[in-house]
Parts: sequence; C-alpha cells; structure tokens
Amino acid sequence: MSSNVPERVEQLPQPPSEESGSIPDAAEPRSTHITNDEFATRLRGFGRLGLVAILVILAGNLIVVPLSVVLVLLWVMLSRTPWREIGYVRPKSWAREIAIGVVFGGLLKLVMKALVMPLFGAPAINPAFHYLAGNTAALPGILLAVIISAGFGEETFFRSYLFERFGKLFGASAIAKIAIVVITAAWFGAVHYPKQGLAGVEQAMIAGLLFGAIFAVTGRIWMLMIAHAAFDVVALAIIYFHLESYVAHLIFK
Repeated sequence: MSSNVPERVEQLPQPPSEESGSIPDAAEPRSTHITNDEFATRLRGFGRLGLVAILVILAGNLIVVPLSVVLVLLWVMLSRTPWREIGYVRPKSWAREIAIGVVFGGLLKLVMKALVMPLFGAPAINPAFHYLAGNTAALPGILLAVIISAGFGEETFFRSYLFERFGKLFGASAIAKIAIVVITAAWFGAVHYPKQGLAGVEQAMIAGLLFGAIFAVTGRIWMLMIAHAAFDVVALAIIYFHLESYVAHLIFK
C-alpha cells in the first residue's frame, strides 16, 4: 500500500557563496591602522599620545635645552601644527627685526643691571659667571651657548611651545593670556635658580614677564630670540670687561 503522507524534506542552510559577498561582518578583521591625519591630531591633543609627546619634550629640556628645541620642532612637523602658532612668522624686514631685537635686548640688560636688580638687593658681581671676567678662552663656548641655547632654544621652548600648549588648554581670552604669561615667567625664573640663585630667578622672571607679554600680543618670536641673545651678550661683555660693579652703581652709588 502506498502512503499518502508527504515526505518531509529539511532544508539545510547553505553556506554563503563568494559571489554573493554575504560574508558575516563578524568575520571581518578590524583595521588598527592610524592615518597620518589621525596621528597628527592625536599629537596635537591631550590624550595618551599627546601627553607622551609633552613628557618627552619636557625630558629633553631637563637634559639640555637644544634637545628640547629639536623635539619641539619635530613635534610641530609631525603634528602638522602651523608654524605661525608657535610664532615662527617671517618678518616683513629681517634688518628691522634684528635691529629692534639687538637694541631692545641690550638696553634691557643695562636697565636691569643698573636700575632694577639693585632695587632687589642683588649683588653687583654675579658669582655664577664671574669666572668669565677676562677669560678669553671661554668666550667662544659661552657665546655659542647664549645665542643658540638661550636665545633660540629658551625662547622656542618657553614662549613658542608653552604658549601654544597652554593656549590650547586655557583658551585665547585676555585672562587666559595673562595666566600663561605669569606661569611661563615663573617657570622660566625657576629653572635659573640652580646656577644663579635668587637674583637669577628674579631677573629671569622679570624678563620672562616682559618677553611673554610681548609674545602674547604680537604672536611673533624672532625679535624676542634676537633680544634674548643680545641681552645675554651684553651681560657677558659687562662681565668680561670687568664692568659689573661700575654698571651696577651707575644710579645707586
């Protein structure tokens, strides 16, 4: 006898064909590749990568200032930070920029030595650098240091880099800029304490406040670099030619 009950055929699921392209998403590996734009954005930010970059640059500054400058410039390039944001703006006239920087820096040092520092009770003779008096052999090395390390290096780090970083954190308001000027000037003064003592801190803080205020207003760094170098070169000349006591007592006998 034939059965009238229809046979039950079970349909098994068919595997996805390559032609259909219906491979489940879970099987697709996630890409961990970071594009150059993403890398630059993270370097400019304050996430893990951005904080690591800041720590590396700070570590370079603790070792030697020129190293931190190299790291700052490398950070600017890798993070694609516009050069104008760190004050590297080409002046309309280099001759004018250099002249203003030399005159401003040189006169500032004379005013500090003859008027300002005596009011703070600073000694007429700077004991930290008195060994340079008449020391011709030491001139090449110290001149290179004050021009490259101090003029170019310290201004790039304390003004260009720190103003850019703090500016991203605090904003561009007047109060924020004042805070940045004060913070960077205090930091600039503090790093002078180990070699120059309290008088060195006072002088550096005053110069830092003045230079920082100028940078906050102009956003340009070249004149300040030249002024910083001129400031230190005049200081060196005063020491070398045994003029410290004479200049220090020009106003206050």
